[in-house]
Amino acid sequence: MSDLNHYYGGDLTQSATGDLLKVDGTTQGQQRVLRRLLTNPAAFDRNGNVTVSGDYIFHPTYGAGLPRMVGDTVNIAKIKGVIRGQILLEASVARNPEPIITVTEIQGGVSVYIHYNDAQTGKPVALSFDVNR
Repeated sequence: MSDLNHYYGGDLTQSATGDLLKVDGTTQGQQRVLRRLLTNPAAFDRNGNVTVSGDYIFHPTYGAGLPRMVGDTVNIAKIKGVIRGQILLEASVARNPEPIITVTEIQGGVSVYIHYNDAQTGKPVALSFDVNR
């Protein structure tokens, strides 16, 4: 099934005639991985009460919450673990070979590089992005 062509933080993509473009395949998988990693889930207290609202009100536990981690003391191992756990929830990410995740601290945030294989085609996919305050 196709999604609307949309990279996180940007506008929906239009054709020359103004129609909304659809996306599928590897690009759809990349967009879904980025959306998952850059979406903040809700935070809950020990009693299950929401303490911080998530970005998707109808899916409060969806997302890795990388933007919320920026500004804290950078814990590279924790960030890599969260990324690994979250991207493996996406059907487009092959489990074998294991995704390679590199996180580097930069001024005001982190830079992330992810190399994984597309689950349907087996072809390598590379994603890189920065998360800043």
